[in-house]
Amino acid sequence: KILKEKGAAPSPLEEEVAKALFDIEVSPSSDIKADLRDIVICNAQDFEVKNRTALIIHFPFRVWKNVQKIQGRLIRELEKKFSKKHVVFVAQRTILDKNFRRKGLKIRPRSRTLTSVHESILEDIVGPTEIFGKRTRISVDGTKIMKIYLDPKDKDKNDVEAKMSTFSAVYKKLTNKEAVFIFAEA
Repeated sequence: KILKEKGAAPSPLEEEVAKALFDIEVSPSSDIKADLRDIVICNAQDFEVKNRTALIIHFPFRVWKNVQKIQGRLIRELEKKFSKKHVVFVAQRTILDKNFRRKGLKIRPRSRTLTSVHESILEDIVGPTEIFGKRTRISVDGTKIMKIYLDPKDKDKNDVEAKMSTFSAVYKKLTNKEAVFIFAEA
């Protein structure tokens, strides 16, 4: 269940997550059994947020499409298994810098730019909910704060409100950018 590059040994946390995924897959009652068959993780990390722990799970980009189909249900199952942890899924994406030609590539696809990868990470983090709108606030001293408006109809679904601080902390950890999450007024 764990896909690491070039024989790196998985950490105990990753073993635990993989075991949890496997348990969900083999449990007779789960409705996402078939979808879980070809899903693997490539990384998992724990991260302290105020009074909770966030568990960030990275999936290889190849299986991300399948993960998205069952994201809501899978997060719920994993949060049952790891109680007191907020589970966040992110796809493993590649960022190519400006001098990508040295790596022997002719063009740099737009999906590999820093900006687009950071935008996608943002969408991954808030998933299963949707981003309704974004505003970037640049204050007088030049610091940027992004305000992310989430879809108001997801407000009452699986305690998204409680996770908002987790979202911003995880986003800050992965991209080093400040983001504030709020619900758009319907």
